Amino acid sequence: MTVRLRAHHLLCLLTFVGRGYTPAFTAHYRRIVARLNAGEAVELVEGPDDICAPMLDEPEHHCRNASVAVRDAQARAGIAGLLGCPLEIGRAIAITPVRVEQLRRAFAEGTIRAACAGCQWSDFCTQIAAQGFGGARLAGAGFSPSGGCGTPD
Repeated sequence: MTVRLRAHHLLCLLTFVGRGYTPAFTAHYRRIVARLNAGEAVELVEGPDDICAPMLDEPEHHCRNASVAVRDAQARAGIAGLLGCPLEIGRAIAITPVRVEQLRRAFAEGTIRAACAGCQWSDFCTQIAAQGFGGARLAGAGFSPSGGCGTPD
């Protein structure tokens, strides 16, 4: 299987320590991280994704807002620049320990955080990064990507 993620959630995953909007959302998020840590690839999607799923019953939830689409575009651009390849909608991305470390280093330096501006979680995520990502649950799976933004071999 593949985990469907919008681009800014690639950043959110870096600092996820088990907190979220609701207990149901947080439990669901933990299951998504476990799937990624078990080796599932990520398919980049536009709009609400697998992480958003528990919140989609709320018609006014921000998952559908245009501002979140802008956040996704900013995240996609920042991550693509770091990885040196385009992050296209529908493309599969391998989440490896090396890639997680590369993303976390850039996140801590602030080079891929344009999408975080104005996010209610930004200060919390900054604290997690400043503490060396202690308690963050995403480890990445132990396979090697085929190169660039590719899928696992």
